[in-house]
Amino acid sequence: MVHASRLPVAVALAFYSCACMFAQQGKLDSMQHVAEVVVTQQLTYREVIPHQSLKGEALQRLSSLSVADALRYFSGVQLKDYGGVGGLKTVNVRSMGSHHVGVFYDGVEVGNAQNGVVDLGQFSLDNVEEVSLYNGQKSAIFQPATEFGNAGSVYIRTRRPKFSEGEHRHLRTAVKLASSDMLRISSLWEERISASLCSSLNAEVLSSSGKYKFRYRRKNADGSVAYDTTAVRQNGDIWAVRLEGNLHGLFNGGGWALKGYTYHSQRGIPGAIVSNVWRRGERQGDHNSFVQLSGQKAISSSFSTRWLAKYAYYNTHYVNRDSTTRHVDNRYRQQEVYLSSSNVVELLPGWSASLSYDFRFHTLRADLPLFAYPHRFTNLMSVATAYNHRRFSIQASLLGNSIKDHARTLVSRKSTQTLTPALFMNVAPWSAVPMTVRAYVKKSFRMPTFNDLFYTDMGNAALNPESAIQYNIGVNYSTLSQPRSTRVSLSMDVYYNTVHDKIVAYPKGQQFRWTMLNLGRVHIKGMDVEAQVIQQLTPTWRLDVRAQYTYQDARDVTNPTDTYYHHQIPYVPWHSGSLVVGVASDRWTLDYSFIYVGKRYNQQENIRYNYMQPWYTNDVHGSYSFKWGKKRCRLTAEVNNLLDQDYDVILNYPMPKRNYAVGLTVEM
Repeated sequence: MVHASRLPVAVALAFYSCACMFAQQGKLDSMQHVAEVVVTQQLTYREVIPHQSLKGEALQRLSSLSVADALRYFSGVQLKDYGGVGGLKTVNVRSMGSHHVGVFYDGVEVGNAQNGVVDLGQFSLDNVEEVSLYNGQKSAIFQPATEFGNAGSVYIRTRRPKFSEGEHRHLRTAVKLASSDMLRISSLWEERISASLCSSLNAEVLSSSGKYKFRYRRKNADGSVAYDTTAVRQNGDIWAVRLEGNLHGLFNGGGWALKGYTYHSQRGIPGAIVSNVWRRGERQGDHNSFVQLSGQKAISSSFSTRWLAKYAYYNTHYVNRDSTTRHVDNRYRQQEVYLSSSNVVELLPGWSASLSYDFRFHTLRADLPLFAYPHRFTNLMSVATAYNHRRFSIQASLLGNSIKDHARTLVSRKSTQTLTPALFMNVAPWSAVPMTVRAYVKKSFRMPTFNDLFYTDMGNAALNPESAIQYNIGVNYSTLSQPRSTRVSLSMDVYYNTVHDKIVAYPKGQQFRWTMLNLGRVHIKGMDVEAQVIQQLTPTWRLDVRAQYTYQDARDVTNPTDTYYHHQIPYVPWHSGSLVVGVASDRWTLDYSFIYVGKRYNQQENIRYNYMQPWYTNDVHGSYSFKWGKKRCRLTAEVNNLLDQDYDVILNYPMPKRNYAVGLTVEM
């Protein structure tokens, strides 16, 4: 076990050496010895607030195509899905809103100052090794200042090359065929260039017609049937290509990583099914690219530093050729520059402190008449400290935000400065009982986006910044029993969030267009319950059961004179949950997953006309692994929405009925 006073060094070396580590069956050299240090146990011990995660084989065995699909199985999450392979997919954690969720790709946040929402459907699971969800923030003080600022965070960690003795190259090709004429082809090439340098190149092509059958049934306010018909979803096609290259290197006391990423797509926007309109003329093209560089070095046994740099360019082309509406053909070009420096020092054994500074610059251009051409300067600085005892951990942080907006055609907005503190605690009351009690309180803040403030068709310059305070208390119990190696984990969290000047975006009949407004004040009460049982049934077969349940009461408490005062806010169900049951051996896997979302309302008023029925889905996934010469092969088959459920996640955006997929992966 790594001593606490040497933890910054161990973390720095182990984190980067895993990118190029290779297992020796003979004598180990110094670099390999570092890779074998059991750092994960110490990191888990130091983590004040545990996180939810899906990784490795468990992640690949779910009937999931993108990161958004995987997040459905986490507690406290509401996924907004507009349907189909190419439909927009965003995540909302504990009813705080998608804008309060930070998305981090290999440690660097994915920014979008244009609308503040990250489309998780753009991130394929093909090359992803782990997806994690943190409530509050990641409970580690050695991180960029940006990571202290979100009410919740999604971390996407891609695969890093790992080589055995004598290996220098890995090749993998995967093909997947599915309903809606979907074809996905991906390939991965990993190369060990030297003992301290390795690379990977991943490419993927996705194509789908987006056509699927759905049932459209709506009732009038008096209960009579207004519509009841079966149709085929139109204009939901997508063609996308993703290319990602990585270099991972080691040097004395640390390492570095360089990533280049580009995503290009052309897709139809099927739009809402309203007024008996089944086909629309909206299309969207995305050309998103970024390059990011990260490095970390242990300066001494008690001091480590980390730096990040990123440049991103996003080009969105929106076209509406619908004959019933005004013709639109616009381009939006967004650029981002991000720099970060993080530093941590071990003051005393078990007591550490950190100082981080981040700088962001965003600019947005468009070929719209009278466009504001906004740009934003963001400076963030954080100070944090953590103390870890054998049965007690505490962490405190303070984040300072300084944001300045400029616009070419409008009067510049004043600068905004805020301080957002956070306090996290974790206690193990009894040494003989494997149970911990955790609690935290945190304030978070987010500025309105460029869309919110400046867009001619949807902007609202009168919007106020949105702030929130989170309170959470929870317990966790986990144990491992013999003789069948049964591992049981149970956890429960109760939370209370308050949101002031909450900004809500509603579709305006066109998926790319939004209506922005401040709800004012929202009070959110909730509970997350999670359970997992892993049991070794036989020497070759294992059972894995995961279940989660979420209760949320999120009410608008802005104005007692409003007709919707104290009503549940739109699209937040009171009850939701999921269940995953899987059995696996060396060659076979079989998994069943169930997702349930209870009743909710699609507008502010909780009246019968706005009521949305509960929905559920049943999915089955199986695989068989075998060898073909020196190649390792894996066949997969899945049936999604097994019982052919008709449902909408978002009103008038019907989801696919029963659908199928088969795949083949070959590695060498």
